[in-house]
Amino acid sequence: MGKINRILIANRGEIALRIIRACRKTDKVSILVYSSADSNTKPVAEADEAICIGPAPADQSYLSIPALLTAARLTNADGIHPGYGFLSENAEFAHLCEERGLIFIGPSSKAISQMGDKASARSLMKKAGVPVIPGSDGVVNSYEEALAVAEKIGYPVLIKATAGGGGKGMRLAENREELEKEIKEARQEAGKAFGNDAIYLERFFTKVHHVEIQIMADHFGNVIALGERDCSSQRRHQKLIEESPSPLMTPYLRKSMCEAAKKAALACHYSGAGTIEFIVTPERDFYFMEMNTRIQVEHGVTEEATGTKLVETMISIADGKELPWKEDLTPEGWTMECRINAEDPLRHFAPSPGRLIDYRPPYGEGIRVDSAMRKGAEIPPYYDSMIAKLIVHGKDREDARNKMLSALDNFKITGVKTTIPLHRAILSSEAFIQGEVDTMYVEHHLEELLKKVESY
Repeated sequence: MGKINRILIANRGEIALRIIRACRKTDKVSILVYSSADSNTKPVAEADEAICIGPAPADQSYLSIPALLTAARLTNADGIHPGYGFLSENAEFAHLCEERGLIFIGPSSKAISQMGDKASARSLMKKAGVPVIPGSDGVVNSYEEALAVAEKIGYPVLIKATAGGGGKGMRLAENREELEKEIKEARQEAGKAFGNDAIYLERFFTKVHHVEIQIMADHFGNVIALGERDCSSQRRHQKLIEESPSPLMTPYLRKSMCEAAKKAALACHYSGAGTIEFIVTPERDFYFMEMNTRIQVEHGVTEEATGTKLVETMISIADGKELPWKEDLTPEGWTMECRINAEDPLRHFAPSPGRLIDYRPPYGEGIRVDSAMRKGAEIPPYYDSMIAKLIVHGKDREDARNKMLSALDNFKITGVKTTIPLHRAILSSEAFIQGEVDTMYVEHHLEELLKKVESY
């Protein structure tokens, strides 16, 4: 395993800035790629070196494997950190890096491929003894096959793209009459989004929490869990608020979920940072959903909850070092994160690109803002609409909730519409206060939440 000196950062925005600062902490040279739309951004200014790889559209820049590999060669990079999104879970990109002797700061291309195909991941997890949601044994190739599975596991069923992510290629069928129509729509969407229209079926449980376990693994077979994050506050499978610990967690449940997550990592010979996502029923039964083979957007929640530096640890592991911890870590106090996006909740969450006329993030003890924005910065229309991740840490859940409400009130952003009012509405709801927000709560109560948004 070669030593890394120069890291090409194949990403943009706040995660690029996070990696740049991790490079500084680990004595690595940071080399940032950027599109023409991002030439005047904070990450470009902070990186040790920067190279333009193409025009604004992502498929001509951040998603262009030839452009990234050429940039790595021109800058003499010996490592590549993909961040999250873009090519971070692209097995072909990881494989091409491996072929060229570039150290991909993440798992092997084989692990990405195994866990990236949701149907094969389910099969691997079953063999490893990880509880999986009742569903089809692999891909379903016809409506008749899907109907047989649905009748066996019971309705409602979730139709999911094997190459899926971000809620794309996912449809819910409440009965056999809806099944055929929803399969067609799921296939069409998956084909357009991923170039792969294969689907599989899972039983759909109601009133579940979405709880994920952060793991870290090295190249010596060591795997540890760093506690859980509850991501149940979501809309259309897009996470809005995350917290750690989970409101429904017990010591026994945490131990069981962490052991299952480590089994998952060992089954695919994993290395680096990864997240195993589970659903947890009201009876506290849990089932594997998928594994994210990269650093998560919400990794800062775990960092604040456990006092760790996950991006720096990823670099250290890729550099050939062992894990710095010998046993699992448990969240301390309470940590919450709100994703502040440039979207207008009152206009069906339409993107709100534009210039930040004013940008003044909150500050104070227990408040962290991960962002690449500043006053006058542009939110371009080409990429994800995230402005910032607002993270707070408190002594307990109510302390963290009140601190978050105060921080949201003191986050001054003008020039674009944001999701701040929606976060305030969710955090103030009785269901959230009681820790009872399940994965469909926001969807089912959106109308009343938006009435609160209008009043702010």
